[in-house]
Amino acid sequence: SMFGIIQGSNYDDLRKQCVEEVCSYDLPGYAIGGVSVGEGPELMEQAVSFTAPLMPKNKPRYVMGVGTPEDLLMIWKYGIDMSDCIIPTKYARGGTLYTSRGKLRIRHKNYRRDFYPIDISCECYTCKNFSRSYIKHLFDSNEILGQILATIHNIAFYDKMAKQAREAILENRFTQFAKDFMANYAK
Repeated sequence: SMFGIIQGSNYDDLRKQCVEEVCSYDLPGYAIGGVSVGEGPELMEQAVSFTAPLMPKNKPRYVMGVGTPEDLLMIWKYGIDMSDCIIPTKYARGGTLYTSRGKLRIRHKNYRRDFYPIDISCECYTCKNFSRSYIKHLFDSNEILGQILATIHNIAFYDKMAKQAREAILENRFTQFAKDFMANYAK
């Protein structure tokens, strides 16, 4: 589907003008572009919080290139339906794994003799079958399997987070969900 892309940097007047022009076309969906390009989380949220309410609510709304758990919670708060990002897979290939308690850097020496799964609350293939120490060994040995298992885990983490957020939205408790998620994630 062709989505219209709304630009305007951090200038509300330009974003408003772009929304009006782009949304005058009956497209399958609309996207907020020009965020997550180095402007920092405050300016990203400013652009999303200003632009999202101006976009049609009966069409899919998309933010381009946003993908940390914190950023996803922020865009969902403003009614954004979808996003895309390389973060879960790119970080996995570098040995950074997302867990319910925050990021875990598997290359750290502390994981040499750690026989727990990446995340004890995760049911993914990686967590069910492999320990942190084994995955660390794979990374230390430059075995591609380490990157594959880390990627499987990060995708599962993001999938679970999205499903939980969707459930919370449908039950009208998203604000509490996001608060609880970040309280655990930031520990």
